[in-house]
Amino acid sequence: MGRPALCAVVHESQDEDVPGAVLVVEDDRELRNLVRRYLERAGHAVQSTGSGAEAIARLAAGGVELIVLDLGLPDVDGGEVLAAARADGREVPVVVVTARSGVEDRIDGLRHGADDYVTKPFSPTELVLRVEAVLRRAHGSRGSDDGVMSFGGGRLRLDEVRHEARLDGGLLDLTPTEWGVLTALAGTPGRVYSRYELINQVRGYEFPGYERTVDSHVKNLRHKLGPDGAQIVETVLGVGYRLGWSRDR
Repeated sequence: MGRPALCAVVHESQDEDVPGAVLVVEDDRELRNLVRRYLERAGHAVQSTGSGAEAIARLAAGGVELIVLDLGLPDVDGGEVLAAARADGREVPVVVVTARSGVEDRIDGLRHGADDYVTKPFSPTELVLRVEAVLRRAHGSRGSDDGVMSFGGGRLRLDEVRHEARLDGGLLDLTPTEWGVLTALAGTPGRVYSRYELINQVRGYEFPGYERTVDSHVKNLRHKLGPDGAQIVETVLGVGYRLGWSRDR
């Protein structure tokens, strides 16, 4: 099955034993670096490896908060890594990422202790959201008591678990792509995202006419956000878009 298209060459950085890190276990180096970059952009400390044996060793050493795990590893079956995450009293959450898309494969992965299951190809933004949802369930909310991101003094609220967006208390009827654009921008308020980055975060790949498509989705999103739409989703001429409202502390 095909891989998500990459918008740039990413060089894998040297890992450090950072406590509370997300460990990405994926033998495809480009995909591993892509996942790592998106997780780091969302504020996570990340370790990465293409080896199942090394992943098991890092689990034994401690300090791993969650594993993003490809089951199809070249040296050790991903199922062994999954078992190691549950061995010796460890309860390290695992998000399985795999090309095994059959219903029985997903059921088998969940039965063996996976906390979530994402099939390739996938949206990197969706994977980050799933990772954060699993972390909230395992360790409590990141940044809020109820797992809801809040912006503009509480006016805009994004509930990633329920997949809901509310403005001034009213539920916004967003398409999946509009939701993806909004949550991508909300991941780092004030950061400017190019159209290419947005479409890759939302769809996981590039397709012809993506600039025009992104502009159309942003226009519809702003319309649904009402009079403040252009302030919430700001245009940076010649570059792209950013979330104009700051995240509440």
